[in-house]
Amino acid sequence: MTWPVAPALPRPRILRQRWLDLTFLHWALEPAAVARFFPPGTRPDTFEGRTYVGLVPFRMVDTGLPHGPGVPFFGSFLEANIRLYSIDETGRRGVVFLSLDANRLAVVAAARTAFGLPYRWADMRHEHVGNRHTYTSTLRRSHVGAHVGIELGPRLPIGPLEDFLTARWGLHIHRAGRTWYLPNEHPPWILHSASVRSLDADELLKSVGLVPPDRPPDHVAFSAGVPAAFGLPFSPSGVRSPE
Repeated sequence: MTWPVAPALPRPRILRQRWLDLTFLHWALEPAAVARFFPPGTRPDTFEGRTYVGLVPFRMVDTGLPHGPGVPFFGSFLEANIRLYSIDETGRRGVVFLSLDANRLAVVAAARTAFGLPYRWADMRHEHVGNRHTYTSTLRRSHVGAHVGIELGPRLPIGPLEDFLTARWGLHIHRAGRTWYLPNEHPPWILHSASVRSLDADELLKSVGLVPPDRPPDHVAFSAGVPAAFGLPFSPSGVRSPE
């Protein structure tokens, strides 16, 4: 099976990043509960009949062009995203972001303008003590907040569910009346199990129109990180929204 390995990224490459200290929190959902969030030509991707919503806080570093130094206005920053898992009419799997919160305003403005991504400006913190990681986030304008605290466990064997949740080689975006696919590549994840020590994310999930699950996450994992690169967006099937 080749799905967990990134396909060759079409050139030209337009962006590089490093994603570090990622915590993956996932809840299983019925596909019908989130189908309205998907761009035209895509639908919820499923694993054993269920789809998933993910909350992923992490550190972003070394954002820049494919070659040369990082972009000074971007630099290193914190991000927390809420994501769904998509598949389009060509069978291409991806991610649909409901929000991407970051604590660097230049990143928020650039990503919203260039790609139409739902970035939001937030005050954020990440603390790392021993095997524990804590992330906090508060949106600048609405004061909606979230708190995630986890403790690392042993290395996690990569099974079919881990591949489904993390081996995603692009994102689906709805922009200018068309569905686009922004491809990326990165090495396979090295994951560790993790236990939730504290979690307060209901208001953050509500802020994107989700009904917060009434239970702890169904799957929790941590990764020290990977380098990533992005190619040019393209329209996977020429799908346009109804006028």
